[in-house]
Amino acid sequence: MSVETVKAYFKKWGMEERIQEFPISSATVEEAAAALHCEENRIAKTMAFWVNGKVVLIVMSGDAKVDNPKFKAQFETKAKMLKADEVSDMIGHPVGGVCPFGIRDDIQVYLDVSLKRFATVFPACGSRNSAIELSIPELERYSAYCEWINICKDWAS
Repeated sequence: MSVETVKAYFKKWGMEERIQEFPISSATVEEAAAALHCEENRIAKTMAFWVNGKVVLIVMSGDAKVDNPKFKAQFETKAKMLKADEVSDMIGHPVGGVCPFGIRDDIQVYLDVSLKRFATVFPACGSRNSAIELSIPELERYSAYCEWINICKDWAS
């Protein structure tokens, strides 16, 4: 199971006990916010895209949407998400549980500036019913991100 991979990943830092698992789905932003009793914008959703034949993950606020012109300016290609049937094989986590933890080393992770307005956020942990609360410095550290980017729209500052 993918959540077990993420638990093993966080065990290196003694943080596996911080992972929360729910008896209900947290696969969508709305479901995760309900399970966590928090605002939807504090959900750190992770989206998977093809960029020049490689998979990249972008972690963004729950209320943010990808702005196609900004994406193209950043990556010099159109935004093309992985198909649902590609996600588990390419990332190791199912749709609804995609996160930047416990993934292959060749997958680059980017953090969108829409997250910077919060002290803590809640990314998934590899399953459709899990999450962890992380500060922004913790998200930076444990996601092994390569850079902060600004490719989203429709989020409130």
